[in-house]
Amino acid sequence: MASPTPQRRPIPLAIALDGPPVTGRPAAPERFDASGHLRLVRLAERGTLDFVTLGDAFGRPGPDALAVLSRVAPATARIGLVPTVTTTHTEPFHVATSIATLDWVSGGRAGWQPEVSLSAAEAALFGRRPAPAPDAAWREAGEVAEVAARLWDSWEDDAEIRDRAGGRFIDRDKLHYADYAGEFFSVRGPSIVPRPPQGRPPVVIDATGSGPEGATVRQVAAAHADVALVRAQDPGTASAARDDLRSRARALGRDPDRLLVLASVEIELYASGDAVALAELIGDWYADGAADGFHLRPAEPARDLGLLVDGTVPVLQHRCLLRRFYPGATLREHLGLPRPANRYARAREVSR
Repeated sequence: MASPTPQRRPIPLAIALDGPPVTGRPAAPERFDASGHLRLVRLAERGTLDFVTLGDAFGRPGPDALAVLSRVAPATARIGLVPTVTTTHTEPFHVATSIATLDWVSGGRAGWQPEVSLSAAEAALFGRRPAPAPDAAWREAGEVAEVAARLWDSWEDDAEIRDRAGGRFIDRDKLHYADYAGEFFSVRGPSIVPRPPQGRPPVVIDATGSGPEGATVRQVAAAHADVALVRAQDPGTASAARDDLRSRARALGRDPDRLLVLASVEIELYASGDAVALAELIGDWYADGAADGFHLRPAEPARDLGLLVDGTVPVLQHRCLLRRFYPGATLREHLGLPRPANRYARAREVSR
């Protein structure tokens, strides 16, 4: 009797919404209309994609990506929301509280993509220090990710007791100082926001790069990322980057299976034939082990996303490579990532 075929896990699939969305009506110059972003995110959610990313930079005009997705969050239900958050010239305490707030507003669907600022023009916007070298900027980004994780853990999950009759909102024994001191920051904590629904919203890092800067970025991703993005035009490049990242994670004492490496691929879809060809590419790369999943970068989100959802997604679903519905509620559940234990609660239990 033949043994049953093992059940395959759906391919993680995400999309970048970095281009200007079509709103359907002109917005007044002094007023931002998020309806275009909301329409695209809802379309991606209809296609059961794991998450959307929204790029950002200090020198680029337009609204803050984290603020936009905070507006989108209450109007969506399942899809993960991953804004770019620049860690240069910012404070990790504010970064941590903002992302925790997005996780609460979205019901546990937040992630975040650390990015660095390297230009003198962007440094001049703040006037506090010169633009850092790439290596230093990425080491600083790694510290921000570490501080954020510690601040999220500074509240145990059941720290809130809300005893109105007794006049106690929190159990002080379940609130902890982060007491972090590193190369760039000294942060005591605790956070002012309760621990996020996911414990720690997933960290997504674009680990593409070459030379010394690329090595530093990959090392930061191996140490702190839950999801690493690798821009690749062929499966060999993606596979080599995946092997390198997993090797680095293992050397740091991490379980490499807890680091998902997604091939970040630029797409242009003009007809249903293009959408089917994309499904073939995704299936072939995945079968060859080139990547754990895919992050798609459409040339024109307003055009390409519709063809992706109505053309590529059904083919992948028919081949049992993509889910037909969201079985979970949080971004970590979509990606198959466990909810992290609270480091301070664990330490307190051990010390008893």
